[in-house]
Amino acid sequence: MKASEIREMSLEEMVRKTDDLKEELFNLRFRHETDQLENSQKMKQTKRDIARVKTLITEFKRQKETE
Repeated sequence: MKASEIREMSLEEMVRKTDDLKEELFNLRFRHETDQLENSQKMKQTKRDIARVKTLITEFKRQKETE
């Protein structure tokens, strides 16, 4: 997921996306532990997506405070 895609979202959508990604990460961890995960890089990418969305949420909130 690209930052430009996230910037087009509203704050509510970003929070919802974060929740969805956290749920996906949980499922990936579960599949990893049961040796059903085929692509372990998916976990790494999901973690980065969560961090990216959280960063942009913070950026969005700070921008709203300064306005």
